[in-house]
Amino acid sequence: MSASQSAFFISDIPLDRIRYDERGLVPAIVQDYLDGTVLMMAWMNRESLQKTLETGHTWFWSRSRQELWPKGATSGHLQNVQSIRYDCDSDALLVTVEQVGDVACHTGERSCFHQVDGKIVSPPADTLSQVFAVICDRKANPNPESYTCKLLEGGDNKILKKIGEEAAEVVMAVKDDDKDAIAGGGGGSAVSCNGGDGPPRCGY
Repeated sequence: MSASQSAFFISDIPLDRIRYDERGLVPAIVQDYLDGTVLMMAWMNRESLQKTLETGHTWFWSRSRQELWPKGATSGHLQNVQSIRYDCDSDALLVTVEQVGDVACHTGERSCFHQVDGKIVSPPADTLSQVFAVICDRKANPNPESYTCKLLEGGDNKILKKIGEEAAEVVMAVKDDDKDAIAGGGGGSAVSCNGGDGPPRCGY
């Protein structure tokens, strides 16, 4: 992080106004800056928050080890800080990040909040990232039955033509105030970028 960026963050987060608990800690919720997925919750103290502001990467306080730890130092899954907010009581932080490697949890899951009734369930805000992951997988592992692969093989013109067709459907639906068509067209646009390999248009 440049000096000017660091100064920007520090000026917006007055360290002395944050209300740390009796242990000197404040909870920090970490969120993906693009799709809003909640990635994790960890604890910061004044020093780790200061280091986060200065470096542009998240630093936390380990309660078990009683030491500072930079997120991703071992795994390589660093978190590039995009913004930091504090709540109305100044006793909780919201940190938006670019998650390097798209993995925040030590289990290998994208988000630490992936368990529902003992099952692994991706957070609901994860849809766009999942679509992007599918596209990357289709590019890396071509499948002749995949519409995504056919679009990729056709090059930019074919991809842009398909996106244009779906976008035109959305525009017309908005003009007609057709809510169902708007929802369907918007989903179709996303799935076109996904190549039609998933719902709602898996017949592609």
